[in-house]
Amino acid sequence: MNKLAMILIAIFLPPVAVFLKRGFGKDLVINILLCLLFILPGMVHALWIVSK
Repeated sequence: MNKLAMILIAIFLPPVAVFLKRGFGKDLVINILLCLLFILPGMVHALWIVSK
């Protein structure tokens, strides 16, 4: 998938971006928990996963 599209998905739908990049696993669970706490940590985590 296009890198720009993945970054946009990571900003607006962080768990979806992590799922598309890594699939269902511990990174997705961590991202969902971070998004439940507040959207910004989940967004930062998703951007970190997508940029790796």
